[in-house]
Amino acid sequence: MNAAKRLEIFRRLHAENPEPKTELEYSNPFELLIAVTLSAQATDVSVNKATAKLFPVANTPQAIYDLGVEGLSEYIKTIGLYNSKAKNVIETCRLLLERHGGEVPQTREELEALPGVGRKTANVVLNTAFRQVAMAVDTHIFRVSNRTGIAPGKNVLEVEKKLLKFVPKEFLLDSHHWLILHGRYVCQARKPRCGSCIIEDLCEYKQKTSDD
Repeated sequence: MNAAKRLEIFRRLHAENPEPKTELEYSNPFELLIAVTLSAQATDVSVNKATAKLFPVANTPQAIYDLGVEGLSEYIKTIGLYNSKAKNVIETCRLLLERHGGEVPQTREELEALPGVGRKTANVVLNTAFRQVAMAVDTHIFRVSNRTGIAPGKNVLEVEKKLLKFVPKEFLLDSHHWLILHGRYVCQARKPRCGSCIIEDLCEYKQKTSDD
C-alpha cells in the first residue's frame, strides 16, 4: 500500500470520528491503568460493569490496596481470570505507592515493571492517558493492519513498528483508536462488513477477494 492510500484512509477515519476515544470508562490515568489491566482477555463492556462498582468505592492506589486481594476480587469476579488480575492489581498498587508516590509513571519501562502490565497495556496508557505517540496492537488492530494492507506483519511487534512508521504523522496520535474501533465494528474477524466500510475502495483485502 502506498503513502497516498494510507493518508486517504486516515483522512476518512478522522472525518467520520474526529475525536476517537477508548470505550473503557475512566476519569484519571490510574483508573485507566486498572481498567486496561482488567481488560486482558475480557470485553470492555464487562470491565466497565465491574469498574462502575469498584471506582466509586476505591479509585486510588491506596484505596484499592486497602481492599486486599479478596476484597478486590469481589468487585471483579465477573471478569475472566479475576483471581490473577486481583493479585496483579494489588501488587501494582503497592509498587505505585512505594516507587512512584502513588502516581502512574509515564515511561514504558516503568509501566512494564508493574505486574500484569505488558507492552500493549503500557502503550494504551502512554497514548490514551498521557497523549504520547504509542501504538497498542491488539487482535483488532493486528487484523485490520494485515487485512487492509496498511501495515502487514507476522506478529504484533512488527505491526506496531510498521504502523508507527507508515501512519501519517498528523493522524498518528489517534490512529490506535480508529483502528481498534474499525476492527471491532466494521472489519470484524469472521465476516468483515465490507459493504458498510468507508475505506472499502482503498482496502487491499477487498481487492484481493474481488480478483479471485
